Amino acid sequence: RERLMSTLDMNNLLTRLLDKVADLGAEADVIANQEKAFSLKADKGELGEYKVTSSQQLGIRLIKEGRVGIAYSESLDELALDAMLQDALDASRFAKVDADQRISVAGSRITTDCAEIHQPDTTAVEEKIALALRLEADMLAQPDVTGAPYNSFFEGENRLWLANSLGSLCQHSEFSVGCYTSALVERDGRQSMHSQGQYGRRFDELDSQTLIEQIYAVADGLLPGEAVPSGRYSVLFSTNCFASLFGCFQGALSGKWAQQGINPWRDKVGQSVASRWLTLESRAYMPGGMHIKAFDGEGAPTSDLLLIGEGELKTLLHNSATARHFGVASNGSAARSARSALDVTARHLVFGTGPHGEGEVQSGDYLELIKLDGLHSGADAVSGDFSFGASGFLCRDGVRVQPVRGITVAGNFYRLLGELEAVGDTLHHNDGKGFYAPLIRFGGLNIAGK
Repeated sequence: RERLMSTLDMNNLLTRLLDKVADLGAEADVIANQEKAFSLKADKGELGEYKVTSSQQLGIRLIKEGRVGIAYSESLDELALDAMLQDALDASRFAKVDADQRISVAGSRITTDCAEIHQPDTTAVEEKIALALRLEADMLAQPDVTGAPYNSFFEGENRLWLANSLGSLCQHSEFSVGCYTSALVERDGRQSMHSQGQYGRRFDELDSQTLIEQIYAVADGLLPGEAVPSGRYSVLFSTNCFASLFGCFQGALSGKWAQQGINPWRDKVGQSVASRWLTLESRAYMPGGMHIKAFDGEGAPTSDLLLIGEGELKTLLHNSATARHFGVASNGSAARSARSALDVTARHLVFGTGPHGEGEVQSGDYLELIKLDGLHSGADAVSGDFSFGASGFLCRDGVRVQPVRGITVAGNFYRLLGELEAVGDTLHHNDGKGFYAPLIRFGGLNIAGK
């Protein structure tokens, strides 16, 4: 393996590469990233895996005469980079002319300046091993748990550089940790399984006890679950479930999808697309958030964006190319990795809190859904129609009355956003800390049960 490059060496390499691009009469942006990762897996009381990896890659988006070529290399020596450059040039020759794509962020010199996301790690490896083993041992010690098949600890350090032909040079580095475990509960000839993860920036943020309690409560609680009678039910999704469900339809916010003609909200900017209680932002910074980054995939600064305000679609997510296509301003939402084409992405998705106390949201009878199965196969992002297997609890006034399994929940996501019965006043986040929402009660979802 090549040694990971110093910042100075990387800056020099990017400068030399962009000089070669200029000699070809082209322009480009270049993304380089270096990753160091460490992971442990516990299996039957022993370490099943102890893995240390480091990698680096460099990718180029080259534009010549309005045609785009993309290539990447995992080796950063001169020969490999020359070959990558040639690949990008060749690819561009066969590409269609794309008048919207050009290098447009000039002289950007942004470095993510956020100590929170890159804290020094002084934890001994022994403590990390102990955590991985404890996840399994403590889970297996719970009543009726016969298996804990996935137990892991992982950490990663990521450094990223973005440079372009217009003098931009941006840098970002971050460190993250996480752990994951699962429970298989068996009793009276029935089985139930659940798994979940925890993520943070420091080892001491990981709390295996709480994670085990959360997972066990779901797996054990759902074990005796039965299907409820078919019909229409008010539904509350757990934050993790709501994040997964929303993820299936996030293309409705994409300027790239709109440019390709497949975004159902393409012509809806300035119009109502949801209940007036619904507000949604893309926020560049959230305390403890896992998507903090000061610049986007083109080197433009990231900022807070109001996507939906009181039910009205305010803007789509744009990079410079989609913005140029629609004659609007780019809003710092470009996404690109060393290996990928130009796209768009949100930072932290944050749903605004609403006018109702959580007691109000949870009043009366409703279905709380905490597991959805077959998500992407059961969702049509363009029409909004979905149908998933689901599990959860029938609840009354905030109390879980009866576990529910073996049901199918169906509806139309875009219609669902208009059918809010209540929106809570407290923000919760999903495990990945990239999605934040209050408790939202949706009206009249079709449940196929017994």
